[in-house]
Amino acid sequence: MWGPPDAPTRPAPVRPAPLIDPFQRAITYLRVSVTDRCDLRCVYCMSEDMAFLPKRDLLTLEELDRVCTVFVERGVRKLRITGGEPLVRRDIMHLFRGLSRHLASGALDELTLTTNGTRLKQHAAELADLGVRRINVSLDTLDPDKFRAITRRGDLPVVLDGIAAARAAGLKVKINAVALKGVNEDEIAAMLAWAHGEGMDLTLIEVMPLGEVEPDRTDQFLPLSVVRERLQARHTLTPLPDRTGGPARYVRVEETGGRLGFITPLTHNFCESCNRVRLTCTGRLYLCLGQEDAADLRAPLRASPDDALVAEAIAEAITRKPKGHDFVIERAARPAVPRHMSTTGG
Repeated sequence: MWGPPDAPTRPAPVRPAPLIDPFQRAITYLRVSVTDRCDLRCVYCMSEDMAFLPKRDLLTLEELDRVCTVFVERGVRKLRITGGEPLVRRDIMHLFRGLSRHLASGALDELTLTTNGTRLKQHAAELADLGVRRINVSLDTLDPDKFRAITRRGDLPVVLDGIAAARAAGLKVKINAVALKGVNEDEIAAMLAWAHGEGMDLTLIEVMPLGEVEPDRTDQFLPLSVVRERLQARHTLTPLPDRTGGPARYVRVEETGGRLGFITPLTHNFCESCNRVRLTCTGRLYLCLGQEDAADLRAPLRASPDDALVAEAIAEAITRKPKGHDFVIERAARPAVPRHMSTTGG
């Protein structure tokens, strides 16, 4: 039977090839530092008197959106916004609003952030409205005096209020605590009980040798293998296969029913499954937290309104991603890399 011709079939749009590094690891996770500034000065992260970058050197929020979008188009499924402290960046919610479109389209699985919690109370509800479902809050102690000493200026109740606001907004909160020898090692069990009692995961992190800080990191370093042995003396820790896109390895604490993570870059590195790269607020793409090799994405971003140059620079950079880092803690050694964690992004 005769009928009208079929509508012409349009070819499906060709998606760019995903980002695969030389060791056949797919790069699906981008951590984006939006500022090197922070309203705290944690002793293992920053010097007391930090020299921050001139604001003209930072990528604009529009440029950050552009480069994140190129990564999403190349297969990145998770974006984590970091700092410094990301929520101190002026108009930062504009970036979250823009990037949330990738959640709505299904191109992105997760948009999240790591924060010190000082400004969560103001922003938690809007973050939840934009599709953020879980966040990490850096908190190393529940002792107000110790908190002020570690952060050099922070007020613990402000952070606890921020955490409460985030949970009230429906955000799932994970607490990140750096294990510090002689500082908070005596309260790790108490922090575990508090976090799990509030329905929050806890992840413990070893001190990382990034940037010059006033205390000697050999005095700060507490191996998590030691912490785990101590916890096992009073808790049953059952290994879990869970992965959240980052380097943590998880156990279930049977007595609390909660989840506990360990990030161990020194006692047991996590490089074999690394799916991450890091973009700084100045547009440098670091291929490894513990290596200095980086690609400049700011120049191609500003050279053309078209994203082809940026995409080409990203693809070339991924071909140089190393197999792993070279972190080591030694009293006589300088930091593994000279930049501070606040520059690279936590």
